[in-house]
Amino acid sequence: MQQAVKVVGIGGSSRPGSTVEQGLRVVLAEAARLGADVTLVGGAELVMPLYDPRAVALPPEAHRLLAALTAADGVVLASPAYHGTVSGLLKNALDYTEELREDSRPYLTGRAVGCLSVGQGWQGAVSTLGALRDVVHALRGWSTPLGVAMNSAAAGFTAGGDCDDPHIQRQLTAMAGQVVEFAEAHRALRATALQAR
Repeated sequence: MQQAVKVVGIGGSSRPGSTVEQGLRVVLAEAARLGADVTLVGGAELVMPLYDPRAVALPPEAHRLLAALTAADGVVLASPAYHGTVSGLLKNALDYTEELREDSRPYLTGRAVGCLSVGQGWQGAVSTLGALRDVVHALRGWSTPLGVAMNSAAAGFTAGGDCDDPHIQRQLTAMAGQVVEFAEAHRALRATALQAR
């Protein structure tokens, strides 16, 4: 029996239960429903010292993040819009991926990456989504065709955890499907290439 693909969700804010974290949870719940093994590295777990490539030792939070990324077949990045771009919390966490430069799959190589941004208005949400996708490309990941920008002034989440805007809820679940589908396809492709050697 084939092992489930692993999907890690990274993001949120330092505030537990933030709108960004709730959106990320919707994506991960759908990925799990589709058969993925999911892990959430939430905002509070991303509070780390500024990344310093000269540091001799990494903080425990960085070890957990890097272990989750190394094992992942797919990734979901979620950020609030901070002054039109990615939050410092998430950006610093992604800077730690420099530690994966010598890995067999450096940075986000070979991983499908879904991107979610949440802003108090469309301008910040859309520009942050673009910034997230640029970071994914710089880290050699594969952005899913669908990325989700959410305007928290117009939509939120129910007590049951679903987005109260059905259109955004469908986008979140569709993006989860794209992450899982690519992860499964890419894993199968890698297995075929290994067998052909």
